Amino acid sequence: MAFQALYSWEAAPFALEDLLSFSWLEAEKQAALDGGIAEFSRLLIRGTIENIDAVDAMIRAHLKNWDFSRLNRVDLALLRMSAYTLMYQDDVPPSIVIDEAIGISREFGTDDSYRFINGVLDSIRRTIQEGPMLRQDPK
Repeated sequence: MAFQALYSWEAAPFALEDLLSFSWLEAEKQAALDGGIAEFSRLLIRGTIENIDAVDAMIRAHLKNWDFSRLNRVDLALLRMSAYTLMYQDDVPPSIVIDEAIGISREFGTDDSYRFINGVLDSIRRTIQEGPMLRQDPK
């Protein structure tokens, strides 16, 4: 859900409240949305958007021979959501964050997206684990 919302936000910026209410989803999908999934998705959506400058800076710092402006929307949404989680959600193991991003990229990305996503996120993970992070509490 968070990936879809962030993809939609990048494609045609929605107001944050519209994203968080899932008004962009079909009515039947809204009705079937589990409360726990919806709440966790809201946390990821809000956190990513409210910390977008720090998240994008982290992604930019870990792109090797690739320009940020050339990222496709699927990869960008996945990287943003996952980088936010790695940076600010200490209760989610990094291996799970990366595995989930790879899974989503295999389904929605290009043939090579999963390799690219894995490389960037693993680099971010190592930076966070190895050195003192200029970490701020998310807004």
